Amino acid sequence: MTDAFTLDPRLAADTHPVGDLALCSVLLMDDARFPWLILVPRRDGLSELTDLTPEDAATAFEEIRIATRVVMALSHPDKVNVAALGNVVAQLHVHVVARFRSDPAWPSPVWGVGERKPYPPHARAALLERAAALFAAA
Repeated sequence: MTDAFTLDPRLAADTHPVGDLALCSVLLMDDARFPWLILVPRRDGLSELTDLTPEDAATAFEEIRIATRVVMALSHPDKVNVAALGNVVAQLHVHVVARFRSDPAWPSPVWGVGERKPYPPHARAALLERAAALFAAA
């Protein structure tokens, strides 16, 4: 890991830190409509998954698997979507989004649907604590 890693300000503005895994910082997207984690490899200058070294790619995939299990334990969704788009924020990051047949975007992607609804502070704190505990136990 480099000491020069900096999280893109747009990701920082829309998320809350859950904690760090071996490679990725884990963030909670501040949108109560969709339980949603974002994994950001702590490597500067990456924009594509293929920019990762083979070793980092293997670590990232395992961390995506862990994050998917955490999202499933947190919210018991009908489906978990995993995506690395980067159309707005070029810094490499992976979305792990819980989806429900009853959510406002189903079955379409969550991007660009309605207005983001930030978590109430107490609910956000409880979710962050539970997510951190699930990652610690993984």
